[in-house]
Amino acid sequence: MFEAFHFIRPWWLAGIIPAVALAWYWLRRTQTGSGWESAIDSELLSVLLDVTQTRSGKWFSGLLVTALFVAPIGLAGPAWEKLPQNVEQREDTLIILLDLSLSMLAQDLRPSRIDRARQEIVDVLRLRVEGQTALIAYAGDAHAVVPLTDDVATIENLLVSLSPEMMPVFGSNPDHAITLAHELFENANVLQGRILMITDGVDSLGDVSRHRNAAFPISVMGIGTSSGGSIPLDRLRQPGRTLRTQEGNQIIAQLDDVRLREVADLGFGRYEEARVGDGDINALLATPLPSEDETIEVEREFDTWADQGHWIALLLLPLALVAFRKGVFVIIVLIPFMPTENAVAQPPMVIEAEQVDSLWDSLWQRKDQRAWQKLREGHPEFAAALFEDPQWRAVAQYRSSDFSGAFVNFAQDPSTSGWYNQGNALARLQQYEQAIAAYDHVLAQLPGHEDAKFNKALVERLLEEQEQSDQQSEDDQGQSSDQEDQSQEDQEQDPGDEQQESDEQQQESEQQQEQEGEEQEEAEAQETESRDEKQEALEQWLRRVPDDPGGLLRRKFSHETKQRLREGDYSHTQGDKLW
Repeated sequence: MFEAFHFIRPWWLAGIIPAVALAWYWLRRTQTGSGWESAIDSELLSVLLDVTQTRSGKWFSGLLVTALFVAPIGLAGPAWEKLPQNVEQREDTLIILLDLSLSMLAQDLRPSRIDRARQEIVDVLRLRVEGQTALIAYAGDAHAVVPLTDDVATIENLLVSLSPEMMPVFGSNPDHAITLAHELFENANVLQGRILMITDGVDSLGDVSRHRNAAFPISVMGIGTSSGGSIPLDRLRQPGRTLRTQEGNQIIAQLDDVRLREVADLGFGRYEEARVGDGDINALLATPLPSEDETIEVEREFDTWADQGHWIALLLLPLALVAFRKGVFVIIVLIPFMPTENAVAQPPMVIEAEQVDSLWDSLWQRKDQRAWQKLREGHPEFAAALFEDPQWRAVAQYRSSDFSGAFVNFAQDPSTSGWYNQGNALARLQQYEQAIAAYDHVLAQLPGHEDAKFNKALVERLLEEQEQSDQQSEDDQGQSSDQEDQSQEDQEQDPGDEQQESDEQQQESEQQQEQEGEEQEEAEAQETESRDEKQEALEQWLRRVPDDPGGLLRRKFSHETKQRLREGDYSHTQGDKLW
């Protein structure tokens, strides 16, 4: 505690300086007394002046000076421990639309337009202090590379893999990209955000104007030069060749900054041409939003120093009461007679220390706050009694092994999380079939729910083992019944043969034990060998798994395009213009 002790706002300690000056002035004045002491005889002065009033005034002045010393310490914020605090961040949401049409392969900007665009995106990510960011790649159709997230490192790692040749549909369709961006905003419940298009051209103004919305301004960063450049096909396995028209004329991709500036104006955004330095990026990121001060709470906590200055305020409270001493005692007398809610006479009772602590905490914390504290302290059974929210109560009941109560409360949540938690509670209750049904319900809504898949497989294995155990018990009961019948038959045999049969049985038992021991050793050796073979096969399989994110994104884009075609969406098929 003493090692961590410090002041959060140490500059408030400068307030002690005027307190020292006032204390010196007060001591000097009280020691010298009033001017009457030097002019009037002491015997007559005692009759003329009220000495008790003078002493009370000195006492009260001393309290005031003490308060002046203590108050700056409380304002300085003494602290010696850290407490978790919820994190809020400014609602600065940005979705980047990266043009991956073939014209981005032009090399009028070195090394190429696509390389320069990737560098600009990296600079954008590193300049953003807070907020969520998403990345969408588009050519003839659009695909979400990374949804809205504050993990910009993931976006930066995937940028290297993005290139025009990986797109399943050639062309340039910003309309689909902006539509997909608005879907990401809607899924994240974002009421305002910026869209940044990084492109070298837009063929139709209508692709952007139909999405114009002041709450979601569309800014544009132009990549390329007005003189333009040819489109090499080296990356398309045609080295040395460039993209040409059907007549054989070489295509020159030029940057139309006039049209792009018009696109940004229609979308309530700004236009900047990519240039060296951060000026272009800062201008685009500063595109105004209707409300610049919106904040959202994120599902994350961080530890902050707990300001303990309020204890100084409690010390100064009696002084404040004395300062307003007129009528203070009347109020204190009337406090016991003030009405309270549901005032009912209660019989005398003995209150335990833990109850006193709970009563004291209830003066400063709500029930849910005390329940959360009990849950963190490892007392889930107390937390379950305090939580009013059924889902938090279910969590506390689950942690206190009250799985039946947890299931009842989890059942009140119809979401996938509620069904997943129901499955966990049912699994704990060994109701495996019902648990599998709950996991199936989750996977029907979220097929990619990895935890539900894992838990379902685990419960299915437990159910299989339970069924095998039940079957083994039935077989053992049947075998025991056969042995009892055999025993009865043996008892009916001639007593003279019992000794001989006993010896034979003992010899057979010893042989059987030896044989079982050899079989068990052989089975363990085979099991160890099989486990080693499985481990080696698993490692070989893992070594064969490709770690190229570009290949994964290529397959993802292709799968999404085929899925759209299967659903009858032919609006994003190949057009006449390839670049």
